[in-house]
Amino acid sequence: MTTMTEASVREFKMPDVGEGLTEAEILKWYVQPGDTVTDGQVVCEVETAKAAVELPIPYDGVVRALHFPEGTTVDVGMSIIAVDVTGGAGDAPVAEVPAQAAAQTQATPEPMPEAPVAEAPKAQAAKSVGSGRQPVLVGYGVAVSSTKRRPRKGTEIAVPRVPDTVQAELNGHGGGPAVKERPLAKPPVRKLAKDLGVDLATVVPSGPDGVITREDVHAAAAPAAPAAPAAPAAPEAETVPQVPQATATASAAVSVPAYDTARETRVPVKGVRKATAAAMVGSAFTAPHVTEFVTIDVTRTLKLVEELKQDKDMQGLRVNPLLLIAKALLVALKRNPEINASWDEAAQEIVVKHYVNLGIAAATPRGLLVPNIKDAHAKTLPQLAESLGELVSTAREGRTSPAAMQGGTVTITNVGVFGVDTGTPILNPGESAILAIGAIKLQPWVHKGKVKPRQVTTLALSFDHRLVDGELGSRVLADVAAILEQPKKLITWG
Repeated sequence: MTTMTEASVREFKMPDVGEGLTEAEILKWYVQPGDTVTDGQVVCEVETAKAAVELPIPYDGVVRALHFPEGTTVDVGMSIIAVDVTGGAGDAPVAEVPAQAAAQTQATPEPMPEAPVAEAPKAQAAKSVGSGRQPVLVGYGVAVSSTKRRPRKGTEIAVPRVPDTVQAELNGHGGGPAVKERPLAKPPVRKLAKDLGVDLATVVPSGPDGVITREDVHAAAAPAAPAAPAAPAAPEAETVPQVPQATATASAAVSVPAYDTARETRVPVKGVRKATAAAMVGSAFTAPHVTEFVTIDVTRTLKLVEELKQDKDMQGLRVNPLLLIAKALLVALKRNPEINASWDEAAQEIVVKHYVNLGIAAATPRGLLVPNIKDAHAKTLPQLAESLGELVSTAREGRTSPAAMQGGTVTITNVGVFGVDTGTPILNPGESAILAIGAIKLQPWVHKGKVKPRQVTTLALSFDHRLVDGELGSRVLADVAAILEQPKKLITWG
C-alpha cells in the first residue's frame, strides 16, 4: 500500500479557545474524509467549559481522517483531524486511516498514530521538544509541553503502565534506578490528597484508564477496615454504569444494584454545566453573600417603555423593562462607584473598576451563561438596547464566545421571566454585586393616598460583604429603586 509522506499530512490540533481551558467536547463535524477544505473553513463545532465554538482549519487540503467521533471530549493540544495539504484527489489515504473512516467514527474512534508503548517518556519528551507544537488558530499560540493525552472513550485498546525495570532499560540506564510514573489524577484531586496527607502513589485508582478519583483518596485516608472477601463481579457489569471503587469497597459484602433506566436518567456533568457548578460553589463558599430586597411601583417605567417603542430613534431595537433596569443600575453604579469592584485575595487589595462590563445571566440549553456588555457605562440608551439584543440572541443560539463571558464587573439576572417574585442570586465569580429582577405584577398599591392597581416588582441585590458594607449596598439598591419608580431621575442623575 502506498502511503503519503509525513510532510504532506498536517495534523490540526485542538486549540485552547478560552483562557487556560484544558479540554473540549466535539459537538459536530462539518467535514468527512475525502472532503476538500480551504484555509479558514469551519470544520467542526466544539463545546468548552465556557461556550460552543466553531473551529476553522488553518490550511488548504483534503481531509484524510477524523480522529475522534462526535461526543468525544478531547484534551487541548491533541490532533483531531488529518489533512493532506498536497490536495491531490488521487492521492492514497494515510495507511493508518481506512477509506471507510467516516462510518467507523460513529461507533469507535480511529486511533491516532502514536509512539509504541515501549517508548520511554524521556524519549517522547525529546521528540516533542524537537518538533515543537504549532499554533493552530490565529491568536491562539500553544506552548511546548508533555501533557499526557486522555485515552478516547469507546476505544478498547488498553495501554498498560510500563514496569519500572523495563522503563529503566528503555531510558538507557540498564540496571540503574527505575523512572517511576506519576499517578494520574486531576489537580483538585491532588490538592485533596495533599490536604488529607495521602500519598497518591499508594492509592488504587478506580477511574477510567487508571485515573485516581476523589473517592479513591477518601478511601485511602479512611481508617483501615477488617479484611473481607471481595464481592464477586456482577455478570451484567458491562451494561450498567461503573460504580466507584470507594463505594464498592465500603461494604464488601453488599453488592451494588444497577439503577432502573426506566425510572432514572443519568446526565454526565460536563461543559458549561460543569464549569457553572464549580464557579457557583467557589463563589458561595468564598465570598460572604448578603442580599437585600425592595418592592417598588414600576408603573411609570412601563409607561416609558411603551413610549420609547414609538420613538423613531429606538425603531428596530429591543425595548423592554430590562433595558431601563440596566440603565438604572448603570446610573446607580456611577453614583456609587465603590461597589463596582473586585477582591484580590493574593494581593489583599480591593480593585475598583472605572468601567462597567454589564453581565446579563441567560439560561440556555447548555446551562447558565453570563456574557457581558463591554463598557456599558459609556453607551447611550439606543446603543445599550442594541447590545442587549445582540447579547440575548447570541446566547439563545448557543453562539456566545468565551471572550464575551470574561471580564464582567456586575451582573443582572431576570428571574421574573419565569414568574418568580424574587430570589437570592449568587455572585458571578470575580464580581461584587448581582441584581435580581422579580416578576412584574398588577397589585393593589397605595398611590397618592389611595389604594390603586399598580405594576409592582421586587428587586434583590446580593453583594460581597468583604468589600461592600450594608450602607453601600443599600444606597445602590435604593438608587435603582428610585429611578424605576421615577424614571425622570435618569435625566437628573444621569
